[in-house]
Amino acid sequence: MKLDFDFFNAWVLNEFNLDLSAYKERQLQRRISTIMRNSGATNLRDYARLIKKDDGVRRDFLDYITINVTEFYRNKHLFEEFEKILVRTLIPRFRNINIWSAACSNGAEPYTLAMILKKHNIKPRNKILATDVDDMILDRARTGIYKKQELKNIDDRDLKTFFTSKEDIKDAFEIKDEIKDMVTFKRHDLIVDPYPKGFHVIVCRNVTIYFKNETKDEIYRKINESLIPGGAFFIGATESMYNPAEFGFKKLSTFIYEKI
Repeated sequence: MKLDFDFFNAWVLNEFNLDLSAYKERQLQRRISTIMRNSGATNLRDYARLIKKDDGVRRDFLDYITINVTEFYRNKHLFEEFEKILVRTLIPRFRNINIWSAACSNGAEPYTLAMILKKHNIKPRNKILATDVDDMILDRARTGIYKKQELKNIDDRDLKTFFTSKEDIKDAFEIKDEIKDMVTFKRHDLIVDPYPKGFHVIVCRNVTIYFKNETKDEIYRKINESLIPGGAFFIGATESMYNPAEFGFKKLSTFIYEKI
């Protein structure tokens, strides 16, 4: 499969501008083999042709390979810790705050951040920037519509405050415009695209675990460059930064780092 995988990597880079070589190879090959078999294709060249001509297969491939797994208040205790640091440390330090939610998937994370800001009457300098590599998942995020099971970490009070029930979709809710209007969604690839600058907070959670160490290290360096001094970097519960100083950070809490 090695030669076919090299071909497939080059094809995906050309077709979607996604660099699969940055991912952990064995893990990625397992994922591709699984989704390929599910499509009915027997080899990667046939699978590439199928992706190109079938919209459903293409959508399934991009959803699977870009790992769109997230939820509101994912690891809620970590968001509670982040909220304390935001309110007690970052807001007094910066007043008008600029936030980037990188690899935001279906929008649950940036909308969570917007709800936190709204509850504390914090007005960010700009809209929260929410980015992902998957255009289709960004289109879904912009709708702000979620099934009830996706909102399991949201208490009844916040559900009533920030969501409206969708009468035309069973067990679905839509984010209110006051929260939607706090977020702007754009396509961005952490591997190949230039990083925007001037942020006080960058949230990039449960993403780097899928990348090779050298790719992960480069992402950490670029995120540091995107933060202003004293800004905070919030990572996921599955991730760690063993030597924060190497990347220009110091630890604020277990999963939150400050640019030094």
